[in-house]
Amino acid sequence: MRIPQARLTQLLLLAALLLAHHPASAEWIALEKRHQPQGKQTVYFSPDTIVREGNWVTIWQLTDTTWMGEPPTPRFLSAKTHKQFDCARWSFRILRVVEFSRQMATGKSTNGYIENGSWQRISPQTPDQGLAEILCRKP
Repeated sequence: MRIPQARLTQLLLLAALLLAHHPASAEWIALEKRHQPQGKQTVYFSPDTIVREGNWVTIWQLTDTTWMGEPPTPRFLSAKTHKQFDCARWSFRILRVVEFSRQMATGKSTNGYIENGSWQRISPQTPDQGLAEILCRKP
């Protein structure tokens, strides 16, 4: 079976777009312990995904959940969140969430829910503060 040239071009363009927005070889680095949530989650970030545009910085964050098999069964065990930080206003917004059925962004993926994508103030002693401290310091 031969794929028409126009269809092949569309498929290659789609593959390129997906790879551009989901780095295949992202190195995940855990945030400092003081910025980790309490409980069974660990938050990581990928320095390979940092994009700076003036006072705005975007990054992918990975939240990994440790599940010991106790009820209730979680809907997902990890999630990648694409966030944008406004360093001048000390705020952030969520651009995209992808949930995974297994830990460390593996298994079946589905798009997650974003409430409204509006800017939120960065709260102290949170993973967002940890990310902002890394992203908003002068290089």
